[in-house]
Amino acid sequence: MQFIIRRTLLIIPTLLGVILLVFAVTQMFTPEQRATLYITSERQMRNVDEVIRQYHLRDPIFVQFAGWMTQLLQGNLGYSRTGGGPVLQVLLRKIPATFELVILSIPITILLGIYLGVKSAVNRDKAVDHVTRTVSIIGWSLPTFWLGIMLIAIFFSGLGWFPPERMGTATFNYIYLSGNWHHYTGLLTIDGLLNGQPWITLDALRHLVLPTATLVTVQIALIVRVMRSSMLEALGKGYITAARAKGLSKTEVINKHARRNALIPTLTLSGLLIAGLITGVVITETVFNIDGVGRWAAVAAGGGGNVPDIPAVLGFALMTGCVYVIANLAVDILYAYVDPRIRLG
Repeated sequence: MQFIIRRTLLIIPTLLGVILLVFAVTQMFTPEQRATLYITSERQMRNVDEVIRQYHLRDPIFVQFAGWMTQLLQGNLGYSRTGGGPVLQVLLRKIPATFELVILSIPITILLGIYLGVKSAVNRDKAVDHVTRTVSIIGWSLPTFWLGIMLIAIFFSGLGWFPPERMGTATFNYIYLSGNWHHYTGLLTIDGLLNGQPWITLDALRHLVLPTATLVTVQIALIVRVMRSSMLEALGKGYITAARAKGLSKTEVINKHARRNALIPTLTLSGLLIAGLITGVVITETVFNIDGVGRWAAVAAGGGGNVPDIPAVLGFALMTGCVYVIANLAVDILYAYVDPRIRLG
């Protein structure tokens, strides 16, 4: 417990560093551009000079940072033109679609990656090993946007099995036109069950197949290769030879000894990949036309054909930084579970 508390407390200076970095980026803009970070309505957008005076955007940098932190703690991240509202509200509105895609991709990516990595190492230089390595190299090499387009062309346009986007017409009509829908979590797969409409859950899962397959195919390759390498190293250790000499079965040696010790580097990579999925969904959501945080960030960066939507881009960057910090905390806690020596140290 003390280990977890210490690691959790380290989040504070780390998050402060993320905030300082994002604030430093804002100093690259003019006071008029920085004013958009505090604007939360169309009325304020017509009185930019008043906003600049109110938030001291021409004052020394320390005064600006204090004002920015005050607004940040109050949840004011600015007004997003592309989102049509305050950045925080837009984030909260769009993040369920992204979270639903990521939370479905994470267990598949990690568990399947670990399984294939172990399988490949145990069957070194055999057919299974060669096939797994070849597929992982191909998967890692494929551009996300190209893979997504190919999956749409084959499984939607060609076979008609799995449609893109987030929901079908029947689901859309029930949610937005029937008046019987209650938004409990924002996740269609869960809210469908809570609303007593399991067909909506099934429809949502069907629409998630192609974007999930795209993310998993690209992300799983590196986990497979790292797990295979770590497993091969673990299998060559002296304690594995001793375990075999004691008469333990092959399954016990692999699962109870070798795999557990090989998980450390894979956990590190998994934490980074989980956080990286947030940035990866920018392309995936754009290709599959999913109205999530990633697609919104892409539109905001382009500015809808005009200047970039700075508050939205910085809000997305701040959210991504926080996700990385939390993912690393989760990895540290898993370290303590996998290897007690880390906890005791």
